[in-house]
Amino acid sequence: MNEKKLVQKAKKQNKKALLQLVMQQKDDYYRLAYSYMKNPHDAMDIMEEMIIILYEKIGQLEKIESFYSWSKTILVNLCKTKLKKQHKELLVDDIELHSSTTQTTDPYKYKAETIDIEQLLSSLNPYQAETIKLKYLHDLDNATIAKITNVSVGTVKSRIHHGLNLLKRVYGRHDV
Repeated sequence: MNEKKLVQKAKKQNKKALLQLVMQQKDDYYRLAYSYMKNPHDAMDIMEEMIIILYEKIGQLEKIESFYSWSKTILVNLCKTKLKKQHKELLVDDIELHSSTTQTTDPYKYKAETIDIEQLLSSLNPYQAETIKLKYLHDLDNATIAKITNVSVGTVKSRIHHGLNLLKRVYGRHDV
């Protein structure tokens, strides 16, 4: 069944349709939640909360084609709320992009040979780092990032532009 029909069914409180929509993007949701929560258990808890909220608020979704950006915005807001309650930093800044020397079965962790992107991103302000991570690590479009971070698309573009320029200067200095 196509996405549009599933969203229409979900809007009529069809739980199976909603779960099918979520399951189609479960890996993307998990990676996004994990990048904020930094541990698998919290990421899964947040995803469960997201599903409940989606079910309760699906009737408020105005554009059927915006389901995934809407649901990812809810997911990020849940992560930020939980982090705020735990008195942790709100912005993404410690995604594990390399694993230890031992092999891991977690498909969401990267290999040790990967460039230490975290080190490079630490030279950016937290807003630029968050925006660049959402764009390039989570492959989100500028409009979705704008909704998630509650800023204009122009601000998203500016953060990406200035952040990438700074990264180019930092990268050039380190001969990585």
